[in-house]
Amino acid sequence: MIDLMKKSSCAACIGPFYAVAQCESGVHSMSSRTIRFSAITFAMALGLAIALVGVIRAGAAQPTVGLGTADSFAILAGTTVTNTGPTTISGNVGVSPGSAVTGFPPGTVTNGTIHAADAVAAQAQSDVTTAYNDAAGRTPCTVVGADLSGQTLVPGVYCGGTLGLTGTVTLDAQGNPDAVFIFQGASTLITASGSNVAVINGAQACNVFWEIGSSATLGTNSVFRGTVLALTSVAAQTGASVLGRLLARNGAVTLDTNTVTSPVCAATTATTTTTTTTTTAPTTTTTTAPTT
Repeated sequence: MIDLMKKSSCAACIGPFYAVAQCESGVHSMSSRTIRFSAITFAMALGLAIALVGVIRAGAAQPTVGLGTADSFAILAGTTVTNTGPTTISGNVGVSPGSAVTGFPPGTVTNGTIHAADAVAAQAQSDVTTAYNDAAGRTPCTVVGADLSGQTLVPGVYCGGTLGLTGTVTLDAQGNPDAVFIFQGASTLITASGSNVAVINGAQACNVFWEIGSSATLGTNSVFRGTVLALTSVAAQTGASVLGRLLARNGAVTLDTNTVTSPVCAATTATTTTTTTTTTAPTTTTTTAPTT
């Protein structure tokens, strides 16, 4: 009876992920081989669970953010559009409900028109509000730090407080030209001088969106890709180039010797496989009765 109680007490010492090699001297021991096997099994299961979570998160494909009539705009502000120097804009330039657009010339607008406080700009601003709310509501999101530099990101939604870029961030579409990248910044977006948003493996600037809860600043001579949807204002510093759109809901868009090109998504070609089935008519056999 005493031995049985000792064995029961010893069994209670053994947990689900570890074992006590000896509860009482001379009563019970577990081989080190069994302990190692249990630890390895648990580690493998934990690693598999983490890997599966990563696959699910990376595989959560997002539809694009619809811009409505704002799609044709490279620049759209709520109060004013101000330019300094020989900025080149490809796409529409607009402002609403404000009316001031200054600095054109020396700035030039190609493949578009300047819309100042007209019905076209007003509708575009309404569509920007819809797009902003859409982008802000996308889930699930992967939380990122304040500096995106040095990272290669797969399609999905990324969120943080203040978003920044001091070097290069690479957006990898993994061979899918329709892959969508959405960045949600609760506060500001600030890119440093010479920073770069790079795209690889089919990623397109037309499918990159930056929803910013305050204002965005693009650094001197930086290279930026994607559509900025800023609640307040957007400033592109000297020499910054943008393949995308700078859309400010309530404030100004400020430019200084920039190149801003409204992006167009490359058409994707669907592959159709046609299967041809050939039917052969059956052979008819005629039997003639013997002559009597």
